Amino acid sequence: MPSKVSVDVLDKIRPKLRALVTESAKRLTGLQHCDVRMEFKEEKGAMSENGQPKASAEDVAFDFGVRVIAGGKTASPGYYGKILGPSDVKNIETVVWEGIEEAHRRARSSARQKAMARKQFGALAESFYAMGLAPVHISQDTIKPIFRDDPRSVPLDATVKMAVEGCQAAKGEGSSVVYAATSAVTSLIRELYVSSEGADIDYSYAQTEGFCIVIGSGKDGTVEIYDFTGHQRGWEVLTEGHNKGVISLKSFEEFCKELGKNAEELVKAPRLKPTEKEVVVVTDPHFNTLVAHEVVGHPSELDRALKFETAYAGRSWFFRDLKDNMIGKQVASPLVSAYSDPTVEGYGHYPYDHDGTPSRRAYHIRNGVFEEFLNSRQTAAVLGVEPNGSFRATESYLIPLIRMSNTVFAPGNRDPQEIIREVDKGYYVSGHRTPSIAESRENFRITAVKVYEIRNGELGQVYRDGGITSDTRDYFMSIDAVGNDFRMYPIPNCGKGQPMQAKRMSNGGPTMRGIARLTGGGN
Repeated sequence: MPSKVSVDVLDKIRPKLRALVTESAKRLTGLQHCDVRMEFKEEKGAMSENGQPKASAEDVAFDFGVRVIAGGKTASPGYYGKILGPSDVKNIETVVWEGIEEAHRRARSSARQKAMARKQFGALAESFYAMGLAPVHISQDTIKPIFRDDPRSVPLDATVKMAVEGCQAAKGEGSSVVYAATSAVTSLIRELYVSSEGADIDYSYAQTEGFCIVIGSGKDGTVEIYDFTGHQRGWEVLTEGHNKGVISLKSFEEFCKELGKNAEELVKAPRLKPTEKEVVVVTDPHFNTLVAHEVVGHPSELDRALKFETAYAGRSWFFRDLKDNMIGKQVASPLVSAYSDPTVEGYGHYPYDHDGTPSRRAYHIRNGVFEEFLNSRQTAAVLGVEPNGSFRATESYLIPLIRMSNTVFAPGNRDPQEIIREVDKGYYVSGHRTPSIAESRENFRITAVKVYEIRNGELGQVYRDGGITSDTRDYFMSIDAVGNDFRMYPIPNCGKGQPMQAKRMSNGGPTMRGIARLTGGGN
């Protein structure tokens, strides 16, 4: 029995999975579809608190998940997932086959229950039981990871040093910084996906990220600022940063230092007073990262729109029902476009989703008109549209969900400085902090790191504890300028599902100008 395994163990497992799914599983009664996902991750990282080492760890994660669709007219899915250990490698065919059989039993049991309900409720039940998968190109592919410094070759001591030095850099920005904590993590991840249709995908990627939280304290109370950095690259992301195209990441030490500097500045700044009326607001790319995430990305997830997750996550303002929805309708100014694109470089990049669907760009809003939801093969079949590769699980043993990827506002053609200069009286909203979003995402409140007063086209007084609030559609329709300074930022903690799955993605956009009310903590 091996005491330690690595991602290379999947070299021998891959053909065994393929045979189980394309040959053995097809003999199961009533089987319409079977796929198996398997993931192996090698990871190491460390944490620091107030400039001192707090924890470090080096670990591996090994797991797999199965989906079977079986039954007759009321075919249903059955799922199975399991976390694996080194002892499972020797008997992997038996372990996976047991999972396939269990998923098959669950699918057939669910199909029987659906058939009974269908008889009981008649036409009312028809819409609940469509289980067809929209067709996709069946792919066989191997994708290698991209990195300069292999995460597996990084000494654990180096991750401790990175966390400690970043923490010290944040605390060293001033006497008002009373607390700082950091983490630095790097990993190599390999995913296998095989299906009874013949898909056979082997995808590997590196993942490196850092986190910093800083608390400043002064006579008017405390300020808490936190942020993440990271990319699908090696250890060089933290040692040097990453600057390519729309992604501009500082080294981890500089990243932490900037957070400390902001805390030192903001603890001395006055609290912003909320406005009674709407005002002109210019929002920067970092603030628009959270706007894109919360009020475009999440309501564009078709499982949410179709009410699959209403009980614990809400609905979508883009979709009331199959006849009453925003598809093809104006939801924003013609200057506003937004899309999800997992094909481009970013924290939300992937070449295929966990349906085996090749990834592609999906336009949610194009020139102000709502166009397309994120979907799975199943939900695409419900609407009769093309799958766009948005079905992903954060670990293989969990059920895939419809998720964002690189979800952003598209750039415009305006100089961001000119956008500000045109404002006689208004506010510049910079950096994102905390969202508070309506159940259907039709209105929102999002706080910022800083809010600057704009007077006669120039930035003036900086405020803390401020943000904006608005009806989503009204705010989008008010946008009258979109900058050319498009940027994407990593978001490593988007939560969805039960049990909760925290997914990594990128969000972002350019500078934008619109109308909204200001929120604040001042009297």
